[in-house]
Amino acid sequence: MRILVVWAHPLADSYSAALKDRAVAALEATGHEVDLLDLYAEEFDPALSAQERIDYHDLELNIANIRPYVEQLRAAEGLLLVFPTWSFGFPAILTGWLQRVWVPGVAFGLREDGGPIIPGILGIRRVAAVTTTGSPWWYVKAVGNPARKVLKRGHRVMFAKRARTKWLDLNNMNKDSPRKRARFLAKVERTLPKFFSG
Repeated sequence: MRILVVWAHPLADSYSAALKDRAVAALEATGHEVDLLDLYAEEFDPALSAQERIDYHDLELNIANIRPYVEQLRAAEGLLLVFPTWSFGFPAILTGWLQRVWVPGVAFGLREDGGPIIPGILGIRRVAAVTTTGSPWWYVKAVGNPARKVLKRGHRVMFAKRARTKWLDLNNMNKDSPRKRARFLAKVERTLPKFFSG
């Protein structure tokens, strides 16, 4: 399976980087083709410009500034997002990638009668997220785990009809032990190849 791995963290020596590296190595070792998108290394601009907003509904113009990212997304059969959860959501750079690249004609289509969106990323059959939170699990649950809901409920309708999703999170990062972090790395390494091969 060709998997687009999107990583969103500014520090190359972070635990998030270790998660990304472990995930990529495990996927490649099991025969998957990985296309890695490091949003910070790319210096991806998350801000939607005024012109991009004007062109948003023009299916030819709306990809003018994002064509390479659109081609990556269209080529993918699987999608893996690796990111820290900040303020109970995606980092700004990842939110910007979703808002600027997942445009009409790419990720979805709009109906003239205002009905449900038309799925546009039909090649993607598996979607997973690997994330960490500073808060304990019960607090993340109490606020509704917004990022998880966005991916598993909101964005899921854009993928193939029976696309499967997987959410892997390590909560309470600010107080976790090195042993717990090592166990989570092993879980990521063990779980993702099976999920994307299923």
